[in-house]
Amino acid sequence: MHRRSDLTRRRFISAATGAAAAWGHAAGAETPRTFKLWAIGDSHVGTDIKKKRESLADAIRQSEQGGKDGAPPFEWDVAINVGDFSGDQEPPKDPEGEEVVRQYSVATKHRREDFYDLAGNHDASGQGEETQWWFRKWIDPTGENTQFSGVDPKRRRYPVEGTWERYNFRIGNLVFLVMSDRNDLKPPIGRGERGGYPAGAVTGETFEWWRKNVEANKEAIVISAHHHMLRETTVGSGDFEGVTPNPDGTFTSRYHGHQKGADPQGASYLYYVDDKPKAMAFERYLEAHPGAIDLWFGGHTHTNPDDNFNGRTHIEQKWGANFINCCALTRFHVASRSRPMSRLLTFTEGSDEVRVQCY
Repeated sequence: MHRRSDLTRRRFISAATGAAAAWGHAAGAETPRTFKLWAIGDSHVGTDIKKKRESLADAIRQSEQGGKDGAPPFEWDVAINVGDFSGDQEPPKDPEGEEVVRQYSVATKHRREDFYDLAGNHDASGQGEETQWWFRKWIDPTGENTQFSGVDPKRRRYPVEGTWERYNFRIGNLVFLVMSDRNDLKPPIGRGERGGYPAGAVTGETFEWWRKNVEANKEAIVISAHHHMLRETTVGSGDFEGVTPNPDGTFTSRYHGHQKGADPQGASYLYYVDDKPKAMAFERYLEAHPGAIDLWFGGHTHTNPDDNFNGRTHIEQKWGANFINCCALTRFHVASRSRPMSRLLTFTEGSDEVRVQCY
């Protein structure tokens, strides 16, 4: 997969010291060092555990030890998790948070801090609750609630800068810009009393933070991550592609559900900035600045690895960037469409290409 679609062709440069020295091959070896990024998401642990399936833990075990059917393990250095840890249609609760922490704890070859997380629409707190309390308590990317989450910021190989809502970290000349969904805002932007408001949302402050970081890192390989994809980038990410309008005013689910009060047009992409629907702030910026970022990771839309809807698949190029839908780990949340999968990206030092594999 070519980076930046031949616009700038920047090459991956690993960090010179620290943990990076163990990547692929030791310093001084003839074979170039590699860095492996595992992209996962949409584990919906509460849904699968009811079927006695550990969606997150099974994936971690298989990556480190191989599968029970003989599938081999694979090496990875850090992981990006694009959210939807919860499977609850109502605001998530403590027992499901405890289950997420338990499933993360099965890792034996990696630290809990090797996972970099963001909030999906199912992870949001409800109206009248403390803002994103569940995600901050149990998933906790910045380590503000170590006693519950087990995340110790001092153990991060690559420290984060920012807040639970938006943070960045750097690995060599890779710069990661990680943004949580704000589905906790009032309906129709947020979830209200129940789910069914799946359109993606960020605050205006988050967009400005993203823009400033993109412009401050023009010499780096910029990787953005949000729970949702941008409009018309990958499979099922266009207007009314999540749910289908019917002549009688009702809606039929395609990739996502619908409840009264939700805006069905943007059910499957990052639709809101603050309270503005179909804001397309990121899309307009990238159209005006082609090649400004290199990769965008998202999930949200569960489907099979070979799905092609309206001419778009899981990996596409647009505006000189590469867009990857890397979900989902769940098998039973939207069971008719979910096929567990993830993506493994291999960066090779000195190369302007990255290899993407589906596991």
